[in-house]
Amino acid sequence: MKLGANYLGENRCEFRVWSPLRETVSLKIVSPEERLIPLERDEQGYWNATVENIPPGTRYFYQLEGQFTHPDPASHSQPEGVHGASEVIDQNTFVWQDQNWKTIPLDELIVYELHVGTFTPEGTFEAIIPHLPELLDLGINAIEIMPIGQFPGDRNWGYDGVYLYAPQNSYGGVEGLKRLVNACHQQGVAVILDAVYNHFGPEGNYMAEFGPYFTERYRTAWGFAINYDQAYCQGVRQFVIENALYWLGDFHIDALRLDAADNIFDLGAKHILKELADNVAEFSQQQGRKFYLMAETDLNDAKLIRSKAVGGYGLDVHWCDDFHHAIHTVLTGENMGYYKDYGRCEQLAKSYRESFIYTWDYSPNRQRLHGESAIDCPPYQFLVFSQNHDQVGNRLLGERLTALVSYEALKLAAATVLLSPYIPLLFMGEEYGEPAPFQYFISHSDLELVEAVRKGRKADFEAFHLAGDPPDVQSREIFDQCKLNWNLKQEGKHKILWEFYQNLIRLRRSIPALKLRDRNHQEVQCIEEDKLLIFRRWFEDQQVLCLINFSKNPVSYSPNLIGKTWHKLLDSTDEKWMGLGSNLPETLTDTSELTLVPESFVLYET
Repeated sequence: MKLGANYLGENRCEFRVWSPLRETVSLKIVSPEERLIPLERDEQGYWNATVENIPPGTRYFYQLEGQFTHPDPASHSQPEGVHGASEVIDQNTFVWQDQNWKTIPLDELIVYELHVGTFTPEGTFEAIIPHLPELLDLGINAIEIMPIGQFPGDRNWGYDGVYLYAPQNSYGGVEGLKRLVNACHQQGVAVILDAVYNHFGPEGNYMAEFGPYFTERYRTAWGFAINYDQAYCQGVRQFVIENALYWLGDFHIDALRLDAADNIFDLGAKHILKELADNVAEFSQQQGRKFYLMAETDLNDAKLIRSKAVGGYGLDVHWCDDFHHAIHTVLTGENMGYYKDYGRCEQLAKSYRESFIYTWDYSPNRQRLHGESAIDCPPYQFLVFSQNHDQVGNRLLGERLTALVSYEALKLAAATVLLSPYIPLLFMGEEYGEPAPFQYFISHSDLELVEAVRKGRKADFEAFHLAGDPPDVQSREIFDQCKLNWNLKQEGKHKILWEFYQNLIRLRRSIPALKLRDRNHQEVQCIEEDKLLIFRRWFEDQQVLCLINFSKNPVSYSPNLIGKTWHKLLDSTDEKWMGLGSNLPETLTDTSELTLVPESFVLYET
């Protein structure tokens, strides 16, 4: 089954739309010439017709009950925006050149999150392509693209998308996205797409006109939840499952990030995430290569990534917000909102050991017990970061870590993430200390909705006890301020930081003890009063020892080196990294005593 307009060749096209409660549904062709074609309904509520004289580029709507006219919910292209006609696309004209592409194993991924509109001055899919060589030079082998389903206007984070099958027209649409994925695969870069299956955006959202896509049984932060377990839910589930396979199949996307999976509500016997995982696993088997599903959720629920054999859903990767919150609070000292649950160095040590910090422990912010242990799941099933679009963009002024901590602390953040046993994610620009903020922005045409968003953002920040008016979300100036300043990457401290990230990634890939992603081959401890994190990892006879001083004071430490000789690999205080100069020895013995200067780290190996 294929929803939407499935072009068959020779100007023939099959149309299919789900609308189980409507008495009549017709296809309204508006160009190149107007026609009205009644559709036939099957027993599951799908309306179908195969129509002649439909060339690619044909524009159309669906007409409900002879009077309500709306775009196709499964439109592949919305060239005139969310309120305009849908467009017939021939998906078979693009010539793929990625036949030799192989899926990158999870334990080798280095992910780079980007927003298409602000990553380049042009703000398009194809404008990303010239930057791939420099990302590869950095060590990146996967890009994660924020949502691209057609949203209102030409600037948006993407979470207001209302046409999940239509790549945003202002980014370059179907052709532009395929060109990007093709180029990525040719150069050795995987593509992860952020997919939003927990809500639809408000403007241009005509889904409820077609069928019971929503339920009032649950509420999300964005309104009514999507109907995954009430009457007629099978049509909704099919819509989402087919959408996932559409991106993986027609666009060769390698993985989907499932946005806010904790807001995908389903009390049925087979959760929609489990059914989605089953379908993707079957698709992977058919294609002869693995496709991944990555759950963004702060539930600390390992059930999502455990195998079906032990009652799990069978997803591949779990976001680890705990890791971010721990490192952010240790570096910044912030304690508002959900940050009140964090701030101790020992919590970061626990996250290094076990991934989740809250493992059925009392959370003061939630005022309840939270999370469960995930220690049985391998580290490569968890993704960690010190910055991402949410944690930066949902601040009042959208400040990156660059604006919040010292240059030395930026190096600590990089090392903590990249030397961890988890999948690291970098947020675009962090690798060279981008100073531009990343703020929330929209370009809605509904002025009442714009005002509602403004008020909602202000209320969100008041809940965080932040005073002042947030920047105007509708302002183009705000959007333009968020664009990256790529010229900085070649200058001064920005260039040094970029090289520092590059070196960390090289070490992560080349040192056997750092390459191994295994909880049983590491030892992590913390001296809380000194804010000192110590970890040792090993593989066969090779070991590494890392000391990270998060304190703004010098810290002395005598490691137990068990008679071995250790050689220094990396010292953040070296002058080559714009430090003040290292006072740590190049070689350590079992009698060595170390004094780490404030906000510094050192890495040794045997």
